Amino acid sequence: MRRQVRLALFVALAGALVLSACGGSGSEEAPATKAPSEDAATPSSSVSLGSKSSAGAVSSVEDVKDATIYIAAEGSLIEPGGAVPNAAWTGSGFIIDPSGIAVTNNHVVTGAARMKVYLSGEGDPYNARVLGVSECSDLAIIDIDGEGFPFLEWREEPVDVGVEVYAAGFPLSDPEYTLTNGIVAKARADGDMPWASVNSSLEHTATIHGGNSGGPLVDSDGRVVGINYAGGQVGGAATAQFFAISQAEALPIVERLRENEDVNSIGVNGTAFVDPESGFSGIWVSSVASGSPADKAGVRAGDILSTMETISLGRQGTMGEYCDVLKSRSPEDPIAIDVIRIATGEVLSGQLNGRELAVSSVFDSGVSSNTGNTGTTGTSATGYIDTSDAFSSIALELPESWAETDGSAWVDGNDVIGASITAAPDMDAYSRTWGAPGLFFGVSDDLARLGGHVQILDAIRPDYLAECKLDSRSDYNDGYYRGKADLFYNCGGPGGAQTLVLSAVPTDNSQDFTILLIVQMVNPEDEDIAIHALDTFRVIGTLP
Repeated sequence: MRRQVRLALFVALAGALVLSACGGSGSEEAPATKAPSEDAATPSSSVSLGSKSSAGAVSSVEDVKDATIYIAAEGSLIEPGGAVPNAAWTGSGFIIDPSGIAVTNNHVVTGAARMKVYLSGEGDPYNARVLGVSECSDLAIIDIDGEGFPFLEWREEPVDVGVEVYAAGFPLSDPEYTLTNGIVAKARADGDMPWASVNSSLEHTATIHGGNSGGPLVDSDGRVVGINYAGGQVGGAATAQFFAISQAEALPIVERLRENEDVNSIGVNGTAFVDPESGFSGIWVSSVASGSPADKAGVRAGDILSTMETISLGRQGTMGEYCDVLKSRSPEDPIAIDVIRIATGEVLSGQLNGRELAVSSVFDSGVSSNTGNTGTTGTSATGYIDTSDAFSSIALELPESWAETDGSAWVDGNDVIGASITAAPDMDAYSRTWGAPGLFFGVSDDLARLGGHVQILDAIRPDYLAECKLDSRSDYNDGYYRGKADLFYNCGGPGGAQTLVLSAVPTDNSQDFTILLIVQMVNPEDEDIAIHALDTFRVIGTLP
């Protein structure tokens, strides 16, 4: 049983945690009872402080919060690291009509099985439905249940460099309303991103973070000049940059979306990528909308769209080629596509709005079809040795250089509670210091003693916090096991070791046993060892 796993936390190990798409996410479900706060951050310069007109249109920066919404979404996705059932994420949006018509980003709502919308100062959420989406313009229109809402109006004057702007929304999955200010730095910036291909975007200096996605960028009178959709070290920039979909791009698309029309979309939540070593590129499909052209053609979550009308996709790490093809076709036109299905090792060819996908060739994906809680040992990768414990209960692949191993039983006090493997290039140094790499892999069915997998992490965390800094807690799901992982850094002091602590249970029966995997990483190559351990750990026999 081999699982190809890449956790988001290993992006953090590479120092690449930046805000790409602005959707906020976390391991916990978005708040369902706490309403967005009435209190707004105070802008740093004077603005018009008028009030809402009799028609309900906002006419000041101060009142923008009344028409800015907090969106909590939930759905199941398949990411490169594995399936993520019941994933939760958040975003922002804003109301443009008193009937509850609101604007947000496509990447905030696409893939959501359900969503809840909160208005500032109100404790109960509203239901909303998606009217239309544009994958390429990263825009979506939703209809909130109800009437008589405050709403924002669009700025009519041209937007140029130097215009004072304010970014409103709910960053970092925090339901407290936030407002930041800056200026338009570039009026016609490049809009190509891994998740969109926008013709015209505004680069601005009003700080945004994950969760600001879909929120309004307004002028000093509270009128919309753009929709925030990207920020961080975008495109490898040395400093943070912040982008909004311009009013000129948004308005004609919005008018079509609110009429229940999708624009430049096939029904996927996709992200472009380029493998830096091989140059292989494509569009990773995280989810597929039911009844969409992609769904009808047979595209599945976890697929890679490799070509469209024989054009290779994602070559620049953006949706540029993908959207160029869509923009040159009518929505009902057949479009030839090739799809790579990693899960089955198949290449499929077919058409959107035409011939369904069929297998055209097969390849060795390196992903085993073994399922369940036991597995067989495959051929070890170069430089790794498949290692089991003394009871032939558990196994994983370890570097040949980690010659010192201990496969004795997992003991708590005087009691045997399961199987374990401890390994390191220098066991004594690993056990006594933060300066040597090593790992512990244990599996126990003594759930009464250990408690739940989250409780195990919570119990261990204080010991690490005494000498480490906590980077993040991430969800884990490789299709066989699910759980959570804590990532610590600066263990033993600044520049010290990084430590991954994973606690997981079988996806099919969480009461069978609990897994604890702890990897101490000192050198850059230790990160690959940790990933390899995640790829290969398994239960192969009866626990002691």
